[in-house]
Amino acid sequence: MKEFVINGIKVRPGQSLNIDIAIARLPTHTLIDLPVFIKRAKEDGPVVLISGGVHGDEINGIIAVRKMLDEEDLNPIKGTLILMPLVNVYGFLSSSRTFPDGRDLNRSFPGSKKGSLASQIAFILSNEIIPLIDYGLDIHTGGRMLSNYPQIRVDYKDKKGMELANAFGTHFILNSPHIDKSFRKEAFKRKKTILVYEGGESMRLDDYAVEEAIAGTKRMLVHLGMLEESALPKKTIMLKESSWSRAKVSGIFNSTVTLGDEVKKGQMLAKISDPFGQVKVPVKATYNGHIIGLNNNPVVNAGDALVHIGRS
Repeated sequence: MKEFVINGIKVRPGQSLNIDIAIARLPTHTLIDLPVFIKRAKEDGPVVLISGGVHGDEINGIIAVRKMLDEEDLNPIKGTLILMPLVNVYGFLSSSRTFPDGRDLNRSFPGSKKGSLASQIAFILSNEIIPLIDYGLDIHTGGRMLSNYPQIRVDYKDKKGMELANAFGTHFILNSPHIDKSFRKEAFKRKKTILVYEGGESMRLDDYAVEEAIAGTKRMLVHLGMLEESALPKKTIMLKESSWSRAKVSGIFNSTVTLGDEVKKGQMLAKISDPFGQVKVPVKATYNGHIIGLNNNPVVNAGDALVHIGRS
């Protein structure tokens, strides 16, 4: 069997290990580690990364990967699982998407050994983790007060990515070209496929989004031959593009649709009113599609994103 070494530590076939990669220190000089959990089967097979918390305030991904660590039926019969529940420790400590200097880890790849904190961690992921893997799943959520319905984002030009997205099988698959300096694009440049899962919103636990992340991961691993468990397929809707309906005026936002709804062009999506009942402005769908994201903030300003609609 081929040798598997991470951070200078050899992982033998059939072995499970927890490895802490030292990354930096807080201003108090407290050492910050990047915890990595490895489950290696006795039989060779694909190496799959499951990561959460690339954005520190996206708690659902952290919870989903943590739960996968405890799942007894998530021990591979072949291949290797690398689980990283919390990638951005700094953002988690400050309940922030970014690092203390405002940098976004997911826009910092391939990183630099002597760059910003985000760049240093991107460098570690680029050189310690990406070379080891074949595939990956990076779990995200929507932003503050912006909730995403469970969806996989993948570049439709990536054939292997599309195969895995269909195997994952959550509600929607959204065409999403690779973004410069992102984790997913850095892996793709190295001929590795990473899917992005989106579910729920930041700083708010969403049990359903977490359950879908776990169930989809199991279906994907069954497809790769890494798990024996039979996984029931799920109907998936392919979305070629998407756009946000935005507020034309400021006021109190009251949605009349829910996540996952199918809508028709011209259908009422929401109303925006002032606090005194003098102004009432409808928000209508500009095309047929499905609601894949929704603003949960009742008070909005003109230009704010309100309803995210994907279309086939």
